[in-house]
Amino acid sequence: MQQVKKLILQVAQTDATVLILGESGTGKEVVAQALHNASDRASKSFIPINCGAIPAELLESELFGHEKGAFTGAITARKGRFEMAEKGSIFLDEIGDMPLPMQVKLLRVLQERIYERVGGNKSFECDVRIIAATHRNLEESIQAGDFREDLFYRLNVFPIEMPSLRERPEDIIELLNFMLGRIEGNGRKIPSFSEKALIALQNYSWPGNVRELGNLSERLSILFPGLPVDYEDLPPKYQVDLPEDAQLLVSQTSSESQVHDKVSDSVVVAQLKEGETQNNVTGNAEQPGLVESSPDLEEGLDLKSYLVEMEVQLIQKALSQTDGNVSQAAKLLQTNRTTLVEKIRKYDLS
Repeated sequence: MQQVKKLILQVAQTDATVLILGESGTGKEVVAQALHNASDRASKSFIPINCGAIPAELLESELFGHEKGAFTGAITARKGRFEMAEKGSIFLDEIGDMPLPMQVKLLRVLQERIYERVGGNKSFECDVRIIAATHRNLEESIQAGDFREDLFYRLNVFPIEMPSLRERPEDIIELLNFMLGRIEGNGRKIPSFSEKALIALQNYSWPGNVRELGNLSERLSILFPGLPVDYEDLPPKYQVDLPEDAQLLVSQTSSESQVHDKVSDSVVVAQLKEGETQNNVTGNAEQPGLVESSPDLEEGLDLKSYLVEMEVQLIQKALSQTDGNVSQAAKLLQTNRTTLVEKIRKYDLS
């Protein structure tokens, strides 16, 4: 996904046509929107259209507009999506499902950058960034005679391939946290997940990809608001058989150092600004004082152990200040509740 982001930023600075490939639910429209937002056309319109969801006889009118009286029911002239997207970007989703006659007309627009409304004879110049996407293998469609080869090469100027979710299971926890955070932002309670439940989700095949994960997070938030979700609580198809050595996978951006960057550092900085008095926690005789703010580096320092110790003590302090309320402690630490629950289990904190 870091590579996908790099490609988006590189191609956004040009007007090259982009073809986004990937399975259904991998987030192709999200990439198209990000590409538009990163380009010089960001202040103009981003117009999406699903080429497979519109009947063949209406698709031309949807794309290029029509004049009054062009066909039965055309009581007024109407702009098409290309005209709406002028100076901006148009996103042609599921381009692989476009009928062959419409492919010919689209090819002309790509080649000559002009089009006419249905029923009209006036030509309109087209200054639009074209982004297309499909879940189909277009080269196989060409062999089957369902897609024009010349259109494929016009679209495939700069391909971006979206990986399926099963190819990046280490991202599932971050994606789940993001989705649950969005639900929590709407004022709803969200569940927490046991390690075994998360390992099961990472070993599931995810045919619906990120879209399916979003649906599952919504479903579990309804069934288990503010409650723990264990392996046995998952819907049956997600209770996959796990190998004995199955472990929780963590993405590179959620590695030890990155987690400390996100969770601890802002709290540490705030604490140090408050002075030395914050180095001791009162009201809990069993809880040790926080590690010293300025460690002695003359004899060397195990940075990883030091940061882990700092994180453990900050979590303990947050839990102490909130009387064990995990949600409130997560807000103090500026992290997701699910992430904090994982750390409480990881460090065996009560």
